[in-house]
Amino acid sequence: MIAHDTLTSAVAVDQCIVCGGMELATPLYPGILKCGACGYIYADMRLTDEQLFTLYNEAFFSGAEFSDYAADEKFFRRNFHLRFKELKRFLDRGRHQHLLEIGSAYGFFLDEVRDQFASVQGIDITDAGVLKSRERGLNVVQADFLTHDYGAQKFDVICMWDTIEHLRAPQLYVEKIARYSEPGALLAITTADVDSLNARLRGENWRMIHPPTHLHYFSAGTLSRLLDRYGFDVIYNRYCGFYRSLGNVAYNILVLRQQKPGLFRRIEKTGLTRLGFYLNLYDIMYVIARRR
Repeated sequence: MIAHDTLTSAVAVDQCIVCGGMELATPLYPGILKCGACGYIYADMRLTDEQLFTLYNEAFFSGAEFSDYAADEKFFRRNFHLRFKELKRFLDRGRHQHLLEIGSAYGFFLDEVRDQFASVQGIDITDAGVLKSRERGLNVVQADFLTHDYGAQKFDVICMWDTIEHLRAPQLYVEKIARYSEPGALLAITTADVDSLNARLRGENWRMIHPPTHLHYFSAGTLSRLLDRYGFDVIYNRYCGFYRSLGNVAYNILVLRQQKPGLFRRIEKTGLTRLGFYLNLYDIMYVIARRR
């Protein structure tokens, strides 16, 4: 891929992962490109598997992306409770028996729903995430989903919570999910909506634009088009809110963005960072699709 310094030039790209076209892409923001045919937006960078995996070491959960992922367990569980409450509306208990979570992290979601299915499995590339999941007695493998062999297994429900934007090749994930599912299977995804009002107002300063951990920026249209290419019909798409700790929010703003760790530490000493809240900025999509 060839990157240009100017925001007015078009650049040559590989085949678009959403529409399959070879149209020229236009720089949208510095380091961010937009497909000239379908509008799909993505980071102008190539990462090897090794580089991508290096991003998601233990530091990802305790400094690089989150101040302390484990300490915020109760907030993540509240989020997963809300996600599953919506997903349950589409479940057929006789049909949807086997669940797979891709990017299962510490296993909070799997632990929440393990008694709702005949089997729940997870897959994650992080040492810390897999270790914590196994300590809970969860069936989680440490591997790249694209290369892991599931043999003759089929999954009825596949979940990717805040995961698809991190993947090097999300189209290959959806393609493989289709191979390991039968008609009627459900695919649940949460990811940021680059076409939301908040994203458009904030522009390049939108909080979700931060490559290299976020590489893909879908809209409802481009995500639906990607899923359709591999046999999935979107049956649900709503904006979803989330619970967050004050500590996580303060860490992202003061440490990761403004580079003011001292101020964050002073706030942390007050104990306020352990408090939390619910917020919906109407820029996170919750999409459920059904396999045709």
